[in-house]
Amino acid sequence: MIAITQQLPHRYPFLFVDRIVEQVNGQLVRGYKNITHNEWFLEGHFPDEPIVPGVIITEAIAQLAAFVNLPIEEVGSKPKKGMLVSMKAVKFSKPVVPGDRLDLQFEATMLRGPYLKGNGQASVDGKVVCTVDEMLIYTPELVVRKETARC
Repeated sequence: MIAITQQLPHRYPFLFVDRIVEQVNGQLVRGYKNITHNEWFLEGHFPDEPIVPGVIITEAIAQLAAFVNLPIEEVGSKPKKGMLVSMKAVKFSKPVVPGDRLDLQFEATMLRGPYLKGNGQASVDGKVVCTVDEMLIYTPELVVRKETARC
């Protein structure tokens, strides 16, 4: 099992990945976030019918991207900070509510220097609730071994 806090600098209440369940070929990662009734972002969104804000879903996908098994050189022992730079297209197709398990997926399509680009998806009970096309993440501390980069 991967220790989430060893890879991500995020901490409660802004940590949106509960577990990594799969890493494939150094380009694909899957994980999930359980949405509880106690989430701080549900308190006012909306009081009588709480739904997870879309920005939280996209942030969860961006956090998941940190777990793509990339061919990197370690630059230090602390978690590396990644910053979301852009998303070409984001689509939401169904609300996410308390009690849902938000299944997350990120697939890397390009790695160039400190930039990682890929596509993300979130689903609940096998139904897609969000897609993110061409998510671009900048990680200034990332050093890639060029001879082994596959993206």
